[in-house]
Amino acid sequence: MGGDFAPAREVEGMVQALRAAHNEFEVILVGREEAILEELKKHDMQGLRYSVVNASEVITMDDSPTAALKQKRDSSLGVGMRLHQEGKADAFISAGNTGAVLSASTLILGRVKGVSRPTIGTFFPSEKGVCLLVDAGTNVDCRPQHLYEFGVMGSIYFSKMFKKDRPTVALLNVGEEKTKGNEVVLEARKLFEASTLNFIGNVEGRDILKSTADVVVCDGFVGNIVLKFGESVPTFLRARLKGVAERGLLKKLIVGLAKSTLKAALSDMDPNEHGGVPVLGVNGVSIIGHGSSTSKGIKNMILKAAEVAKTQLNKHIEEALANSPVPPVKPVLQVAR
Repeated sequence: MGGDFAPAREVEGMVQALRAAHNEFEVILVGREEAILEELKKHDMQGLRYSVVNASEVITMDDSPTAALKQKRDSSLGVGMRLHQEGKADAFISAGNTGAVLSASTLILGRVKGVSRPTIGTFFPSEKGVCLLVDAGTNVDCRPQHLYEFGVMGSIYFSKMFKKDRPTVALLNVGEEKTKGNEVVLEARKLFEASTLNFIGNVEGRDILKSTADVVVCDGFVGNIVLKFGESVPTFLRARLKGVAERGLLKKLIVGLAKSTLKAALSDMDPNEHGGVPVLGVNGVSIIGHGSSTSKGIKNMILKAAEVAKTQLNKHIEEALANSPVPPVKPVLQVAR
């Protein structure tokens, strides 16, 4: 029931995902049963593997994340997350309240041993592929050890998703020099240098799209600003092209001819292409999508959840942190609102 267009896009996305995956898994739809069944009537469900679990309450975008989880025990988010925690589902996805999903992931699923703060990362298209930016908005205030853990989790996630051994890891900073940055970043660099990660040093904002590093690490305050700025680029470019087209017939023809090429070039910046992002560092697979996700976005979230569930990501994260030269810090729950 999460998302701006629930449950219509969730149901449609589920149908698309099952057909794309040739029905290789089952999808459990959790929410207000009557509303879900009405949407199911609009689609050909013959032969598709799905089930419906009723949940009478909905956590809205305006609800306080942790308070809503306590007050709305029968929410689709809470019921679905508990199904995953109990082993009745292998993964959980939601396009609902991000803070609530993060809270539920941490409080219900629990943290992977050695993780003090779970995090989320987001993929940016780059000149030679993609770049994973982590943290993308979960933890706005971080200690050096937190940034190091983000680097470990991001490196493992990138490696499993793209089958790349030892992806490069960098710290987002105001300069490439070792002496640049605030106290947290300066101390974090020492931890990265002492680790077994493939750490290449500091990078600047312009390096995210240049493929300088596979994984770029920062705190959630900076990461979320970068993410939101990146999401505005396609809309900005379309507006500029529209302005050029209005300058005359010739300009309009030129822009028209370039339109399909531009659309293809910018498709990687569409959040719906990547579906959603996993909460890294929790004992399970929890995928968060945009509230405005289209049915295509929901489909890709489901397919990503299935893919991540097969990677044993958490096992690899726990092993990496267990062998880490960096001592763990006291866990603190802090989520974006």
